[in-house]
Amino acid sequence: MRIIIFGVGAVGGVVAATLALAGKDVLGIARGKRLEAIREKGLTLRSHYGNDTVALPCVETPAEITPRPDDVILLATKSQDTVPALEALRTAGFTDQAIFCMQNGVANEAMALRLFPNVHAVNVMLPAEYMQADEAIVFGHPNLGVFDIGRYPQGCDAVDDALAAALTEARIKTFVQDEAMQNKYGKLLVNLGNIVEAALGRSVKAPEIIAALKQEAEAVYQMAGIRWQDMGAGDPRRGTLLTIEPIKGLDRIGGSTTQSLARGAGSIETDYLNGEIALIARLNGSDAPLNSRAAALAARLAREKSPSGSLSPAELATELGL
Repeated sequence: MRIIIFGVGAVGGVVAATLALAGKDVLGIARGKRLEAIREKGLTLRSHYGNDTVALPCVETPAEITPRPDDVILLATKSQDTVPALEALRTAGFTDQAIFCMQNGVANEAMALRLFPNVHAVNVMLPAEYMQADEAIVFGHPNLGVFDIGRYPQGCDAVDDALAAALTEARIKTFVQDEAMQNKYGKLLVNLGNIVEAALGRSVKAPEIIAALKQEAEAVYQMAGIRWQDMGAGDPRRGTLLTIEPIKGLDRIGGSTTQSLARGAGSIETDYLNGEIALIARLNGSDAPLNSRAAALAARLAREKSPSGSLSPAELATELGL
């Protein structure tokens, strides 16, 4: 089994590095300064287990890869980049190889299934960061992360079992689930607070705003008949299999949305987080005004390249209409 990581960013970088360090056959797809740094220096994984540098084979596009029947592709791009990534895979000659959507939100699997028949969902709990081009940082302990995987829309197969074994060996504890999308819908509720952290800064807490976003989303789920698993504090694996702990000498920037603002990426995945709640509501003849406003605010902050922490709690509450 060759594991292709499409998008060697924060999550993709940690997964690629830890699998390579575990001796797995890994090939990355990266771009820009990230690709240059990996080719020149390798990729350094910084975790509670120390700093380990691995020489990671890496290409810029799928066109540089000759597809193999035993390939599995872990799609780790941001959701807004999923469609061009899938089109690049199809153009390169990938057909029925397993594609694992290792991204936040619940929209990527359907995008992939439109083009490819063998699609799998991955629910990711991995406190990863990417700020330096040659580094991948992860704050999880005792496991680096906890994943749930399974076929989309449901079920599981031998490829899920094989990938779960490889990830678990690489210190990412992975569970094969028949209904992995229920885990992803639960994780989506957790990610609705990403924009709050990004707008206020990691040190400023506004639990009442996050609670309002989640409460609205849960009402939308119930209206739409969507089932979900608790991926927040109610998940018994938090605190046993996975805790987020500081690493000496490293300051944690924050979640994926905060990192996007910090890097001035110019785009943000919130349309597939808070915006997903708005979509589900509209498809069911209703609306989700809080999450709709949150998605619009995130898009504006990204477009204007506003830094993380640019709003106060009172300003954010006003923006959301609270």
